[in-house]
Amino acid sequence: MTNTITVVGIGAGDFDQLTIGVLRTLKNAPHLFLRTKEHPVVKDLENEGITFTSFDSIYESHDSFDEVYQEIVSTLFEKAKEQDIVYGVPGHPFVAERAVQLLVEGAKSHDIKIDVKGGQSFLDPIFNSLQIDPIEGFQLLDGTALDKSELKLTQHMLIAQVYDQFVASDVKLTLMEHLPDEHEVYIVTAAGSTLEKITKVPLYELDHDMTLSNLTTVYVPPVTKEEILYHQFESLRSIIATLRGPNGCPWDKKQTHQSLKPYLLEESYELLEAIDEEDDQHVVEELGDVLLQVMLHAQIGEDEGFFTIDDVIRTLSEKMIRRHPHVFGDVQAEDADEVLKNWNAIKQEEKQTKPNSLLDSIPKSLPGLMMAYQIQKKAGKVGFDWNDVAPMWEKVSEEIEEFKAESANEEPNENMLKEFGDVLFAFVNIARYYQLDPEVALQSTNQKFTRRFQYIEKRVKESNKAFEDYTLEELDQYWNEAKKNGL
Repeated sequence: MTNTITVVGIGAGDFDQLTIGVLRTLKNAPHLFLRTKEHPVVKDLENEGITFTSFDSIYESHDSFDEVYQEIVSTLFEKAKEQDIVYGVPGHPFVAERAVQLLVEGAKSHDIKIDVKGGQSFLDPIFNSLQIDPIEGFQLLDGTALDKSELKLTQHMLIAQVYDQFVASDVKLTLMEHLPDEHEVYIVTAAGSTLEKITKVPLYELDHDMTLSNLTTVYVPPVTKEEILYHQFESLRSIIATLRGPNGCPWDKKQTHQSLKPYLLEESYELLEAIDEEDDQHVVEELGDVLLQVMLHAQIGEDEGFFTIDDVIRTLSEKMIRRHPHVFGDVQAEDADEVLKNWNAIKQEEKQTKPNSLLDSIPKSLPGLMMAYQIQKKAGKVGFDWNDVAPMWEKVSEEIEEFKAESANEEPNENMLKEFGDVLFAFVNIARYYQLDPEVALQSTNQKFTRRFQYIEKRVKESNKAFEDYTLEELDQYWNEAKKNGL
């Protein structure tokens, strides 16, 4: 015969708030277990002669709440094999009671029936005490597993299970990533009972000398100050929509995908410069400028009815999961080379039609050095490549000689241009062999030249002479000084 675990909620407040049905179940229980005896109604249950076994001692023997819940559930299933039992939990069994969820999930495998009775949750009295209407939007979150990505700051936020100062400290630190230190929050204890207490404190004091228990809930009122929400993605989306809206900015409203192309390129290069400078604050600013371009293009797509930023994010998320089966699936990848091999194989499978050429996938708008690098890389993948660097150097020498021959008459012409391009193309091959990015290498040299030339300008200015008053040899001396100074 299948035995039953009857789960009842003992409410959120005092004894007289218990329903007749719940009280009868508690009194008639062949064996009553309570998750905790730290509840306003328990003293009255004892006065009624109701005996029980609590699980309070288990909390002291485990480091995590998951372990506590697992032991409670295991114990209940073992006891239920012998006889029907009753398990009482604070509030309502299906509100912030992980152990009840585990009982329901494991009942079939243990051949135990779960019968869940009602009980007043803490939500009704807390809404009443705080005088808030949940229809305005509210969240109920677990203080023992608070995830900052779940926070909806514009809604009423209730954070339950803030048992002690350790949990309160974690909650505080998570909230402070989004809210000012002085932002006011409420600590609500034993809502709806004679022991009810509501304390308003600044966020930074949430874990300071407060009386916290399993009956404690932290209430965070909806945020109304727009500047507090500026770090949230939806705020940025709203700002961009406003800029392109009827009462927005004339410049933003007239932009198109085509008109914005130069700005995306410019902002990308400014980001690269910030990265090279190793200036984190500058990187943050330039990343924001690149993101602005993405948001503007997405808003144009939404305004025209073709796509939205949600489509962009969804497509990217699906692609990242699909192309990382070694992370999100069961494919093995031991190193970065194997990851790249899998990536390219998956990428090829995704394409419904084969391109006419391997080189068709290379963007035509890439800078010359970058395009040369990608062309050679694509050709190399199918074996059109040297295995050794020696013939690459020979090719460089050959191209230099051809350029010299073409430039003998010192008159610029089309052939000279082509031969010079061949020299650069051959040098890109050398860079690729040594796994150097030619674009990055040239940028580094440009920056080095700029630093040294600016040093020359500084020395010339200090001399109160004009550039024209210096010979090249004299300027070279300043150049060498810059080199010695590490510029």
